[in-house]
Amino acid sequence: MEYWDIYDSNKKVTGRTMKRNDWCLADGEYHLTVLGIVKRTDGKYLITQRVMTKSWAPGWWEVSGGAVMAGEKSEDAVKREVMEETGLDVSNCEPEYMLTYKRDNPGTGDNYFVDVYRFTLDFDESDVKPQESETLGYKICGLNEIERLAGEGIFLHYDSIKEAF
Repeated sequence: MEYWDIYDSNKKVTGRTMKRNDWCLADGEYHLTVLGIVKRTDGKYLITQRVMTKSWAPGWWEVSGGAVMAGEKSEDAVKREVMEETGLDVSNCEPEYMLTYKRDNPGTGDNYFVDVYRFTLDFDESDVKPQESETLGYKICGLNEIERLAGEGIFLHYDSIKEAF
């Protein structure tokens, strides 16, 4: 069973945990997620497309990310998520912490913080090994393509993370 730490509104761990996807958070309580932007040394970005079986935003484009497990540091979680979802090992890259944003979804039990990191890595398309259970496909593209997808309303989190690209 996977557990997540519960945080207060100041992003401080409360000492309590919740089961993964057990949307039980009271207003003012949060869990922590991460996003990892992977930038190639030529300035292009790796983005992935969500599988069609996702209950939320199937087929949309995104950067790698997911929940931080109980006791895990966000920097470790983002490296794990990038590896799981893309096959790229960014553990030797210097992570650039870019920003944190907060989402309040009153009455849903699903409030969260998102820590956003960027990794610059020299990689080739043959190095990318998408996680089939999470990823329908991927692209290595410039910012203009990401902005186009965002303009079509099919790029997750873009308005919250655009300054991190």
